[in-house]
Amino acid sequence: MKVVDPLPTPGDARRALVLLDRPIIVDLIKLTLNHGLFVVRAASSLAEAEGILAEWHPHLAVVDMDHAEGADLLARLGASSTLTASVTPVLGLTSRSDLKSKLTAFDLGVDDILSIPFSPAELLARSIVITRRATGVRLPIVPTIRLGEMEIDILRREVRTGSSVVNLSGIEQSLLYLLASRGGRLTSRDEILDGVWGTDFVAESNVVDRHIRGLRVKLQDDYRHPRFIATVAGKGYRFLPTFTNDGWTAGERHDDPAGEGQTPERP
Repeated sequence: MKVVDPLPTPGDARRALVLLDRPIIVDLIKLTLNHGLFVVRAASSLAEAEGILAEWHPHLAVVDMDHAEGADLLARLGASSTLTASVTPVLGLTSRSDLKSKLTAFDLGVDDILSIPFSPAELLARSIVITRRATGVRLPIVPTIRLGEMEIDILRREVRTGSSVVNLSGIEQSLLYLLASRGGRLTSRDEILDGVWGTDFVAESNVVDRHIRGLRVKLQDDYRHPRFIATVAGKGYRFLPTFTNDGWTAGERHDDPAGEGQTPERP
């Protein structure tokens, strides 16, 4: 039976299905892929994924291979370790660094595998290459996105604010993307550690705050009058512009003081 897609996407945007039950990583994937190149729908269980598949034929599946139902979704998608092409190409994700886990994922039929935490640039590039091979449609790999007053070139790791150009390290870019992907919601220090450094990372007590300070310096973002990153005292941080999977809308400028470890900004 032919599947009718009730959600047509503009231009050459590809459809991506994500199976992952870690919301903070799902948000990061959505932001990374959503540059007008992909439209993302996420599921935390096989049942949710099958509901999406019933009405939406994806060009790409991003599957957590550590998920209890990851292998079942691969079988549902027609992934195979044989030379027969799968119905939907699959990018596998894993928090495990051992070679055996990665080889098992390939044996189950993934087209590529990426470790969590990942570089946003690498996730985007691998996703584009996989769908390019499967569809024959060439998509650009150097997108830029606008977050309020900020424009980010994901591969060159450049941030432009007004006439200024800022170069970020890999960790700084991942940190900026993680905060931005939360759509203005609070992100705790533990969530930042999980998303940027990984669950197995043994952190110094101030590693998150130190990198936030360094990022703010580069962005010329005064914590007392934040334009981009606001401190929520004793809890964590939040990015001020908001994000949805349909595109970015600039949040209003916040000029109220939000001192480091002092008075939290207004929600």
